[in-house]
Amino acid sequence: MLLYLYGAISLGFASVGLFFLKYWRATREPLFGAFAVSSWLMGLNQTLLATSIIPQEENSWIYLIRLAAFVIMAAAVLGKNLE
Repeated sequence: MLLYLYGAISLGFASVGLFFLKYWRATREPLFGAFAVSSWLMGLNQTLLATSIIPQEENSWIYLIRLAAFVIMAAAVLGKNLE
């Protein structure tokens, strides 16, 4: 059941990324592009967590992908506010 939920969450992040990509293509606003990339990174993170056969203690490097997604989001919001 847990693998099914990981897959559903990954699909949700991919869908949100496509949603932001649609608006990025229409407006060329960098904020939408950054949100699309960060959504796909979050989906990749969930996919790797679901498919990894690494023990729980040793897969902490996977969370660096999530950190990168949050850094991209924060940088995009700060860049937008500083304009």
